Amino acid sequence: MKFPAFALGVALLASPLFAAEYPNKLLLVEPADLAKAEVAKTFVILDAREKAKYEAGHIPGSIWVDHAAWAKTFGEGEHANAWSQRISKLGIAADSKVVVLDDNLTKDAARIWWILKFWGVADVRLLNGGWKDWTAAKLEVTQDASADPRGVQFNAVSRADRLATKDFLLKAIDGGKLQIVDARSEKEFCGTEKMNNKKAGAMPGAKQLEWTDLLDAKTHRFKPADELKKRFADAGIALDKPSATHCQSGGRASVMAFGMELMGAKDVRNYYKSWGEWGNADDTPIVPGKPKEKK
Repeated sequence: MKFPAFALGVALLASPLFAAEYPNKLLLVEPADLAKAEVAKTFVILDAREKAKYEAGHIPGSIWVDHAAWAKTFGEGEHANAWSQRISKLGIAADSKVVVLDDNLTKDAARIWWILKFWGVADVRLLNGGWKDWTAAKLEVTQDASADPRGVQFNAVSRADRLATKDFLLKAIDGGKLQIVDARSEKEFCGTEKMNNKKAGAMPGAKQLEWTDLLDAKTHRFKPADELKKRFADAGIALDKPSATHCQSGGRASVMAFGMELMGAKDVRNYYKSWGEWGNADDTPIVPGKPKEKK
């Protein structure tokens, strides 16, 4: 059977081989690539899962990173000397290539990614699909201890342009030049789910897109570029506009910042203290978020 040339062309463009690429595709590492010894040896592989899970089985050569401690310690990017030591102990130098994984839909790995980028590690990536996709592909897992990474020197220098603070947002929010991207759930955004905060709702003018909308819940992989582009557009989020992401405590906002940068955004800050600070301060403006229109 012969097909018209036009129909054949459309079919080819719709095939996976011709799927649109992420504008910043090098932010992701594919499990099948990392499984190659010649590729793995070029990366410092960080595993952000719970330590017991790491000890039960991990990617050969990977190093455990204490996500919970990092999450509590970051604050607003203080104590550069302490972070220099913390990052050095992982075997990360200024010219290191780093890839991070977790088993929590990338939320923990994205936080580690963002903190490393804040402290000046230039090349940090996420393992697409994380531990979920690695094990689904039945790639090699070991319980062997990784080599001691000590002896590497790293000098942490903060990247203030990657962080938004409350004072920064209070000054920027009225001008309309900064786009606020709320990575929380719609219920949190609309104020119907208060959590443990004094105040509930949204920042004035904020755009809401839940962080999980960027990921495939079954595979833990980031959704295809065309779908991400549509998700951002439908939420009214402009990828070419200076932005600040936020959630409750910085983790979900890190996924959103990563997703935006994956899709080509170049000026994205993370309001790391997020609603945990904004929703409990006396000087922060809050409005009821509007739910999305049902289609």
